[in-house]
Amino acid sequence: MIGGVPQLEDLPDPAGRRVLLRADFNVPIGEDGTIEDDLRIRAAIPTIEWLLERGATVTACSHLGRPKGKPNPKYSMAPVRQRLAELAPGVELMENLRFDPGEEGNDPAFVDRLCEGQDLYVNDAFGAAHRAHASIVGPPQRLPSAAGRLLAKEVEVLGGMLEDPKRPFVAVLGGAKVSDKLAVVSALADKADKVVIGGAMACTFFLAMGHDVGDSLSEPEWVDRCRALLAETGEKIVLPVDVTGLGPGDEVRQLGRSLPAGWKGLDIGPGSAAEFGDVIAEARTLFWNGPMGVFEDDRFAAGTRHVAQAVADCRGFTVVGGGDSASALAKFGLDKEVDHVSTGGGASLEFIEQGDLPGLKALRNAPRK
Repeated sequence: MIGGVPQLEDLPDPAGRRVLLRADFNVPIGEDGTIEDDLRIRAAIPTIEWLLERGATVTACSHLGRPKGKPNPKYSMAPVRQRLAELAPGVELMENLRFDPGEEGNDPAFVDRLCEGQDLYVNDAFGAAHRAHASIVGPPQRLPSAAGRLLAKEVEVLGGMLEDPKRPFVAVLGGAKVSDKLAVVSALADKADKVVIGGAMACTFFLAMGHDVGDSLSEPEWVDRCRALLAETGEKIVLPVDVTGLGPGDEVRQLGRSLPAGWKGLDIGPGSAAEFGDVIAEARTLFWNGPMGVFEDDRFAAGTRHVAQAVADCRGFTVVGGGDSASALAKFGLDKEVDHVSTGGGASLEFIEQGDLPGLKALRNAPRK
């Protein structure tokens, strides 16, 4: 067991048994209905092969997109089913779990239908383990259950990072809304040596420091909490010293922490990128979640690119918390240069904040036989 969570080896002998596998096949589907990136399907193959090699019959299930509790052809599992058949012949795949409102509503009757005819349950969907949905928390109440290889690896890496990191431990957080991540900032400030903050969320911290942020995205209602956190953590939190701004007439230029009216901060500036890079270079444990700016626009990609390169060059153990950070690494061709890329952005943040997830709790409490 890892963190008290049962592993595949803790299951009863799967030979001749039917196994319900909750996977995360929420892959990007193009307008033509083809899969743009099959990484999440391929990531489940080690668990599937382990079960098949031991004589199990595997039925997989997953969500895809947000169909809001009713069938929608746009979110059909058909393209996933076709790719899964190529990678793991003989594995069945149910239709999109979220076509039924019972999935997100954790309806016991829906759980009963999922478990009908199944003998064992395996959760390999770390990206959904922070949701108390039927397919995540229901089957472990009825069937002997375990974490798949992918889920177990996530718990091992993230748990080790929080419990026994090599120091200095540096966390780099970006993204748009401070309201989404302030609890994570606070949790990391308790464990890390430095917490580096970029992205639009830095603008609310600028307000807390008494700066004007022009027309930048900010959350004034969170200023008091940001100010209190800065007071509590001292110099542990590292904020940008400059930004790349967009002004009237689409003018782009470098600005300090105070922005004039009509201007928006859309990336960290070169001074901040250099300073952040210096902090990252010293890390022996490094966690990164969230871009430094609107990196999809090349005018505002330099900060995220610089941080991504610094993370790739870091000599310590590097963990990237999925989501936009993983997309940025891939865009800059650096996704193979880090030690661990999480398959769940939201799940990794909740694990850091809470120290646990509904899916993990359910597995711990599952029957053993």
